[in-house]
Amino acid sequence: MKHIVDLAWKENMAFETEQDGHKLIIDAGTESGGNDLGPRPKKLMLTALAGCTGIDVISILKKMKIVPDAFRVVVEGDVTEEHPKKYAEVKVIYEFKGKDLPLDKLEKAVNLSEEKYCGVSAVYRDSMKMSSEIRVIE
Repeated sequence: MKHIVDLAWKENMAFETEQDGHKLIIDAGTESGGNDLGPRPKKLMLTALAGCTGIDVISILKKMKIVPDAFRVVVEGDVTEEHPKKYAEVKVIYEFKGKDLPLDKLEKAVNLSEEKYCGVSAVYRDSMKMSSEIRVIE
């Protein structure tokens, strides 16, 4: 299987693509000469990781018949000072909300995503330091 992204330059620093029937505009901020018409490419890397692992975790938990009241994935990326500016370290915070959520099952779902299912996580693990944390809020 091959994924193809076709990104077209629109104006100034803005580019547009369509993925799975959804239009996406990527742009630079005004401080970098763009018009701030869309998200920055580097931060989309963090979004891809959050989405990939989040979908995995919810899918696994549903199979375990566990549905939290709320669930968030927060990804923090530390950017290097030197060029090329890249993520040197990334931390993924899994925040679950609900009563009587079994921590062992939450940990199992997160571990399965991080170690087996999330392709984004697998690629990033090869190029930067990664860590994670599970938070449960009642």
